[in-house]
Amino acid sequence: MSSAHAVLLRGRKGLGKLAFATALAKSRLCVTPSVEGEACRSCLSCRWFEQGSHPDFRLVEPQALSTLSTISGTADDIRDDDGADTEARSTTRTAADAGTESGGAKTGKKPSKQISVAQIRELADFINISSHQNGYKIILIHPAETMNPAAANALLKSLEEPPLRTLFILVSHHAQFLLPTIRSRCRQIPMPTPDPATAIAWLQQQEVKDPETCLASAGYAPLAALEFNDENYLERHGAFVKQISTRDNFNPIVLAEEMQKSDLPTVVNWLQKWCYDLMSFHLTSKIRYHLDRTAVIKSLASGIDPHAMATYLRTLAETQQLASHPLNPRLFLEELLFSYATVLSLGTELPKRMN
Repeated sequence: MSSAHAVLLRGRKGLGKLAFATALAKSRLCVTPSVEGEACRSCLSCRWFEQGSHPDFRLVEPQALSTLSTISGTADDIRDDDGADTEARSTTRTAADAGTESGGAKTGKKPSKQISVAQIRELADFINISSHQNGYKIILIHPAETMNPAAANALLKSLEEPPLRTLFILVSHHAQFLLPTIRSRCRQIPMPTPDPATAIAWLQQQEVKDPETCLASAGYAPLAALEFNDENYLERHGAFVKQISTRDNFNPIVLAEEMQKSDLPTVVNWLQKWCYDLMSFHLTSKIRYHLDRTAVIKSLASGIDPHAMATYLRTLAETQQLASHPLNPRLFLEELLFSYATVLSLGTELPKRMN
């Protein structure tokens, strides 16, 4: 990694990518790192980093995440991603972030879920001046796939002509949505999923009530599993699954109305996991995510058409990119759920691809 000017940490949400990226940035900026490369936590650079005022570090993220951390005063393990500590959350953001934040408060507009081109262009002065300690300048972009097209192209210019001793760290939950030219200019590091035994032991230490079920429901990402230990989240997820698991009484319009104010990428993810289990049980009699719903999955899976379900699963994967900024959330969910109803009820009738 010593020769890389850009690193892409990729993997599912809830594995600790942001925490790892933060530790990597801190160790690279540390004046006296350990033999293992870890930050010493006592030098001036480490103290700057811990106070959120390091002059050679920038965190670039959607204003929605910045606003959330400002309101809560701490990192949210899942929505801000991956259990990062408050160091990255409090560290200097781009001036464009700060301007948008104050502007959003005045206009009453919802904080943006995208990284804008203004935020990327704001980095120009930072990367073209000398570092304060004659070392690295580090830019952490998270989640990288939330860059809008103009922002992604602006970043590409910097990656094509990387400034000396500047390290870009990109954190991505869905690296397939990044420009291929951005991926090709980064050293890609897939973040592994811990083995279930280790993850369950850790969840037990966090006093999770049913660690095995929570871990499976979260796709075996330990930090994401913490959400399933939250009563409110668990109740919302359970109510959603209950409605989509009734073949005869399922009403897409009612469910879309109920879920339109929810976090849509999360809803799409719930639907992906449910459909995966239906498909998996139909083909292999195995369940990956919903271990506590074997009976209903067995009942539904026997009547699905695997080709129709495979097509629908591909549609859901494509839809993830649209879920963060649909023009009309209710209509977005209605189309998604009507397609699901078609697969569930008719089997052989393929759902239409969403535009």
